[in-house]
Amino acid sequence: MFVVKTQILENYGAHSEDGKFSSGNAYWKFKGGNDYIVNDVTRPQDAMAFVAAKFSENNISFKEFPTKVITWQEWQDELMEVDEDYREFLCEQAIPCSPIKQMEAV
Repeated sequence: MFVVKTQILENYGAHSEDGKFSSGNAYWKFKGGNDYIVNDVTRPQDAMAFVAAKFSENNISFKEFPTKVITWQEWQDELMEVDEDYREFLCEQAIPCSPIKQMEAV
């Protein structure tokens, strides 16, 4: 089992203007991201490729793309380094997924 982390970018220029670089209206800001818990794969590159194919978004106002893949245990270790409330939040927000079956929330 692997956890794929994503990065989100939002284009504030697309809220009131066309949001295009060519017109000088692009104003991209880093936002948070998601943690996708990928089951039913045995290699990290398969987990990342699945998340990229299933969940990536790329348009004039919003982008989400994978940035990192770690093992389930590495994710658990990271969670132990943050305070309990934030750890609970991260666990609640994590998105379970699988390339071969429908997943329910953790």
